[in-house]
Amino acid sequence: MPLFKKSTTGKPGEWYYCLEHKKVEEGPDCPAKDRFGPYPNRAEAEHAMQTARERNLEWENDPKWHDAPAAGPGDD
Repeated sequence: MPLFKKSTTGKPGEWYYCLEHKKVEEGPDCPAKDRFGPYPNRAEAEHAMQTARERNLEWENDPKWHDAPAAGPGDD
């Protein structure tokens, strides 16, 4: 018997988007590595992929995350 029991059931009202099955789940049915969430409601979980795309674009275009290019041997 394990010392700590791992809970695989979520709380009612927690919504997740499963990346493997490409569907919304109430409570985590799939492993954490395969899901986004929790979201406060079903509608936000349904838009998880769009939210991720928007955040990725914001991060890619954020000047704080872009370092200056490294100087090469002939760049003085």
